[in-house]
Amino acid sequence: MANKTKRRNGSLSRRAKKAGLPPGSLVQIGEQNIETVRITCMDYDEQGFQETCVTAVEECFHFKNTASATWINVDGIHDISIVEKIGKAFEIHPLILEDIVTAGQRPKYEGFAEYGYIVLTMLNYFSPNTPVETEQMSIVFGSNFVISFQERAGDVFDVIRDRIRTGKGRVRKMGPDFLAYSLIDAVVDSYFTILEGAGDRIEVVEEELIARPTEQTLRQIHALKREMLSLRRSVWPLRELVSAMQRDESPLIAAQTRIYLRDVYDHTIHIIDAIEGFRDVLSGMLDIYLSSISNRTNAIMKVLTIIATIFIPLTFIAGVYGMNFEYMPGLHHRWGYPVALLLMVAVAVVMLVYFRRRRWL
Repeated sequence: MANKTKRRNGSLSRRAKKAGLPPGSLVQIGEQNIETVRITCMDYDEQGFQETCVTAVEECFHFKNTASATWINVDGIHDISIVEKIGKAFEIHPLILEDIVTAGQRPKYEGFAEYGYIVLTMLNYFSPNTPVETEQMSIVFGSNFVISFQERAGDVFDVIRDRIRTGKGRVRKMGPDFLAYSLIDAVVDSYFTILEGAGDRIEVVEEELIARPTEQTLRQIHALKREMLSLRRSVWPLRELVSAMQRDESPLIAAQTRIYLRDVYDHTIHIIDAIEGFRDVLSGMLDIYLSSISNRTNAIMKVLTIIATIFIPLTFIAGVYGMNFEYMPGLHHRWGYPVALLLMVAVAVVMLVYFRRRRWL
């Protein structure tokens, strides 16, 4: 809990750096996840493509006036000067540039006359033992370009790059709006991978919950609930994003692309349903865990109560014959001690038989 509070306060303190600055001031908010900004350009049309990794951002600017489509990908948003130069060259509004360098934005779509702006959350899932990593991704697409901004290197777009290189699929036959759709679709498909991994982990925890629940089981349930909440926060606004792109009458989005956007919208609905189902399962597992712990405690208390009940009359007999009086019945009798022990055993047996018949044992 302390770490979570620290992360929240850190995020608020970083945003506080912008207090008092005019709108559109570029101040990078978020962690620096890469040392050097990496920029790659893929210029393509139906006949061919050209892929370059530029060393200076100015090398990308001439693609703005070409007839082919260009995808400019920027890994790292901490270098404000690079974002400013790209924004000036492609005439991107300062408020959009401010959103690009401010991590933690809510997924949304904003349509303008010359370009469209998309921000969404990209999730990376590496192994069951590591938490899901979140990353903000911004996409600006125009009539002949797509610019994507990522917080770190590494993404889920290798399949799209392969399609552009090999000419397979529709990416090279259609415009930048279809490339923007393809990037959104790749992010949504990665959510299915995360859900599949979460489903496997839920099955493991469920088996452990039935067999022998421990405090570690409870921690795993809470971790899964947090992941489902994080995924839900990413997917719910994404549904609104895709719906807004479908409704936008901008000429930048072709009618053919809108059909594919409907498919992505259906995928987001499917993911939301799966998330809600997992959340219900996890809530039920939490109730099962609490019930299991309560039942185990009740079983222990039942055994202890039965043992204490059996020893009450035995303690009474031992207490009576343990009194230090000189004249007591049977005190000097030869068989007094064995008779007292047999009496105690008989009382214990009778009580056990009685508990068994009442099905308390």
